[in-house]
Amino acid sequence: MAFDVSWHTLLEELDDLPEETTLLTPLSHDQFCVTEVQEQRVIIEFLDREIDETRSLQRDQFETLYRRITDESGEFELDRLPPDADPYPAVLSLHPRFEVDEDQGLIIERDTSTETQLLEEPSEESSQRTEPDIDIYADVLLLADILERYDVTNLEEIETDALVNIYTLLSDVQRNANDLRQDVGDVLLHRLHHDQPVSGPYGSVQRTSRRNRELKDEDDVIETLEAVGIDRDRITSVDHAKVDEALEVTGLAESDVYEIEESEYVRKADVDEAVKESRLQGLKNQLAATEGDEAEELREEIKELEERIEELTSFQTGSEV
Repeated sequence: MAFDVSWHTLLEELDDLPEETTLLTPLSHDQFCVTEVQEQRVIIEFLDREIDETRSLQRDQFETLYRRITDESGEFELDRLPPDADPYPAVLSLHPRFEVDEDQGLIIERDTSTETQLLEEPSEESSQRTEPDIDIYADVLLLADILERYDVTNLEEIETDALVNIYTLLSDVQRNANDLRQDVGDVLLHRLHHDQPVSGPYGSVQRTSRRNRELKDEDDVIETLEAVGIDRDRITSVDHAKVDEALEVTGLAESDVYEIEESEYVRKADVDEAVKESRLQGLKNQLAATEGDEAEELREEIKELEERIEELTSFQTGSEV
């Protein structure tokens, strides 16, 4: 298919777009809309930028991208796009033959109609709030409730049993939040294809890497280093595990070979799930049983509580996913 034909097909699709239709760039996930369609260019406006919010996407750049795709067996890696060029595949995906596959990091030419990078408005059904069946939701709800009832800026004035409850809930939220964060990170890892940060309303993430080193077999390491003139005495040291084994078969005390410094800390010993569930159900029942102005006031309080929950459960990472 000649590019001229594809270009005019794309322009027709753009002309038919409803006003204020939002598109999403495949790499940075920036939102933008098409404001003007001309024969030689497409004018777009980013919705979440304070500077450089208006861009002119040139016809010849679309043609270059088109050639790259068609010259390479019908697909092109998004990672190979020049900086700030990801609006081009987003707009080109409006053509019925081109599709962005974010999981594979490709823009692909298809033989049949394809999906686009349009940002769909949530349906009325999907926008309804539902209670998720995960531990952290209940724990954060309980934590937000108890933080409202006590002045945690003055911990010395709070009674011991209340401090125990606060500490227990903080511990549960930390553990469950970290587990959920790891699960979310595992999914994100397959959606990020290069080092460019991807932004959301609360922050941004990017794909990065770390190196973990573990020594090979000890004899192999010593032999390798000795072969280049490194004496084994320079690289061998006391092995803690072997020292502990020696202590078990000798009369030496631990303090004879270790510098020991003890410190005390608080550790969560137990959790009364029944009490937590009872309090959580009480919060729900309180709303269900309240009517009139008091109910509206309580709903506003719960709305604020949910906003605090979102703040407590959101994460921003710049170097690790």
